[in-house]
Amino acid sequence: MLNISGLKEGIVLDHIEAGKSLDIYYHLGLDKLECQVAIIKNARSNKMGRKDIIKIEGGLDTVDLDVLGYIDHNITVNIIRDDTIVEKKALKLPKKITNVIQCKNPRCITSIEQELPHIFYLADSKTETYRCQYCEEKYK
Repeated sequence: MLNISGLKEGIVLDHIEAGKSLDIYYHLGLDKLECQVAIIKNARSNKMGRKDIIKIEGGLDTVDLDVLGYIDHNITVNIIRDDTIVEKKALKLPKKITNVIQCKNPRCITSIEQELPHIFYLADSKTETYRCQYCEEKYK
């Protein structure tokens, strides 16, 4: 029997595609935080078959919802206070993301100017296609 203690206050990222939790862990910078983080891999799920779950101690300010929405907008974000889920947040694809992905176009200004932020905007929500703000290079 697996027993992961409950959170008094924090965030639970649920419905993560099985095997993706470590990618999310590093993209969100959770490895740099001093708080407790629990990763549950390949948990049984009626909805998904198998899923990953991440429990993060602390406030919502520790998680960038835009990065999370870009990685997988099907993840459910549960806000925990006093051992109870007080809010569930549904994610959506962000309109703009900064420094999450990098432009692959060698002629893009971001290839020359190293300190420029890599900014992408959502060009087509149906195909989940993003384009570089500077050169319009497609990233899917």
